Amino acid sequence: MSERAERGAVVRNGGLHTTVQDTGRDGYYSLGIPPSGAMDQFSYRVANMLVGNPEEAAALEATYVGPTLEFTDDRRVAVTGAEAPITVNDEAVPTWQTLAVRSGDVLQFSMLTGGARPYIAISGGIGVQPYLGSRSTYTLTGLGGFGGRPLAEGDLLPLGPQEHAAPPPTGTAVAAALRPDLPGVTPLRTMIGLCSYRVTEDSLRAFTEVEWKVTKDADRIGYRLRGGRIDFVDREPPHGAGSGPANVVDLGYPIGSIQVPGGDEPIVLLNDAVTAGGYATVGTVISVDRDRLAQSKTGDLVRFEPVDLQTALDARADRNARIARVRQSLRESSTPA
Repeated sequence: MSERAERGAVVRNGGLHTTVQDTGRDGYYSLGIPPSGAMDQFSYRVANMLVGNPEEAAALEATYVGPTLEFTDDRRVAVTGAEAPITVNDEAVPTWQTLAVRSGDVLQFSMLTGGARPYIAISGGIGVQPYLGSRSTYTLTGLGGFGGRPLAEGDLLPLGPQEHAAPPPTGTAVAAALRPDLPGVTPLRTMIGLCSYRVTEDSLRAFTEVEWKVTKDADRIGYRLRGGRIDFVDREPPHGAGSGPANVVDLGYPIGSIQVPGGDEPIVLLNDAVTAGGYATVGTVISVDRDRLAQSKTGDLVRFEPVDLQTALDARADRNARIARVRQSLRESSTPA
């Protein structure tokens, strides 16, 4: 067997939009290249912890339907994020837990029962070549990951060496209290700003009171929502803005910014979105709650909750503290009594 085959996984079924992702491709936003990276950073990082990888190692992110993988050597595997029944060789195995697989074993997913995106980490990490400092996939232009595209049947997915992987013992699980919850209506803490002056006070207030439904147009580029109406302030369009009420002179779009190209379907721009444009943005979903949005699927409900900068920073600190608790619990599980 070749060296490559010894460190690979055969893709028997690519699932639905399964891509290689990591922490993201930072530093190129000004050049029009978005960061990409795992949309649910908490689940992604914890999956890597469970198999002994560095937290920034490349893993797999699927949407709705996970892939079927056949391993060509012995590995540790963990599945986190969305809730989905999974099997190894047709035997049910748990998520959020360190699993052992051997050469010839097959990992398979059934339909999701909650959430939207499962994450699959494999000891040694996904061994694709970095592009601009990241192994993340940006499919719109075919950058990074596995040939810049989702996995497909027949692919041989390269895996990295395991010499430095130190996974916790097989069967080690993340406590339920440390896992993300999947509420019926997902609250999205939002910093109101940028172009919120373009909508009426009544519309802005209603924007934060309405429960918005995720439409079928929900992917790594952005989530289009439906459920309310946004009215704009009358104005004389400035030069270069265009005549549409939602138009402004071009501006940059932060990841998580809420664009309102029309009055009834706001779009939350996400990891693979364009970096600038000419539509008004009424606010930005804070980074921590983009993890929550990543686990919302078509038909789910979300609600925007206005917060200030300090609340956003506190939320980030809280998530870091929760990650530290997971890290500590896994370290303790690896320490002999």
